[in-house]
Amino acid sequence: MNDFIYYAPTKVYFGKDKENEVGKIIKDYGYKTIMMQYGKESIKKIGLYDRVMKSLKDNEIEVIEMGGVEPNPKVEFVREAIKVAKENKVEMILAVGGGSVIDSSKATAAGAMCDFDVWKFSSGEETPKAALPVGCILTLAAAGSEMSASAVLTDLSINMKRGYGSEFNRCKFAICNPELTYSVNKYNTACGIVDIMAHTMERYFTPVDDTPLTDSIAESILKSVIDAGKVLMTDPENYEARATVMWASSLSHNDLTGCGRANYLAVHQLEHALSGEFDFVAHGAGLAVLFPAWAKYIYKHNIKRFSQFARNVWNVKETDDEKCAIKGIECMEEFFKSLGMPTTLKEIGISNENAEKMALLCTFNKKRTIKSFVELDYEIIKDIFEMC
Repeated sequence: MNDFIYYAPTKVYFGKDKENEVGKIIKDYGYKTIMMQYGKESIKKIGLYDRVMKSLKDNEIEVIEMGGVEPNPKVEFVREAIKVAKENKVEMILAVGGGSVIDSSKATAAGAMCDFDVWKFSSGEETPKAALPVGCILTLAAAGSEMSASAVLTDLSINMKRGYGSEFNRCKFAICNPELTYSVNKYNTACGIVDIMAHTMERYFTPVDDTPLTDSIAESILKSVIDAGKVLMTDPENYEARATVMWASSLSHNDLTGCGRANYLAVHQLEHALSGEFDFVAHGAGLAVLFPAWAKYIYKHNIKRFSQFARNVWNVKETDDEKCAIKGIECMEEFFKSLGMPTTLKEIGISNENAEKMALLCTFNKKRTIKSFVELDYEIIKDIFEMC
């Protein structure tokens, strides 16, 4: 087990009707003027917008609204939000939505405290030195952004999707009511399940052994999400299954499953190239395509770990380690298919001819490699995309 520092400062309010407490929560922190970011119409259709606004009004919170956050949140929107936040002396950002809204809010919070373009955080040219506080009301269990230190933005002018990590990205509080996810359709529910599993597996499949406790936590999260996911495909308003998936979303990406292990998120970096180039691709769908291909390419570099994954997560009984490892990867791919997720680029309308372009995007025109069980260079990444 490697040395580590574990930091998870987000206060979680979990359960039914917790969103009605948001005004009091913010008032208790002492904030009087906030910016509320959200997507388009979904929070209004389910009545959440009205409940949140009432709670804020009842607690005399002034609200500056910024609706219209898109999936794969765009830097152009964040630049405008930063301008509005500065002009109105906003004291905190409230994100009402899923990972895209939360990431947009995080970037806005950091950008509001600096005098240079916010994309410099994503490009790695700058790191946040301060940020406005961010709170969230979660409406989609997927990205884990409610408790993570990461934020991801897309710049369509250069077809680039980039994430950056900072402790200033941690939400001060997260309100998690599983009932708010009842209206999430089957496809987006499945995308969320894949994303949660991917966040967990990214930390599980790293070159550090002798982490039995951390491994057990990760395996338990994966098995719980698989079981709950099967339920939600036929019973979308099953509270216990929605609650399991929502809590797993937070635990999968708050670094708990990476304690004592390395953390590279290699497949996520491949997916960022995919949905950066093809903005119509949902993040979870991209991961469903890429994760099995990456695993098939890489498993021979650590057969022991992949066979452990097969036995402990998928209950594979095969005694031969390599055959067991392969079977575990096949079980993962079949599960993704059972959720209605794509597992090839063709299924999402992308030809293999784009493999070279995406490999170039991913490696910054062959200027970087990605850590994994082995270094993923341009040629390897191109091969993985071609396998898809």
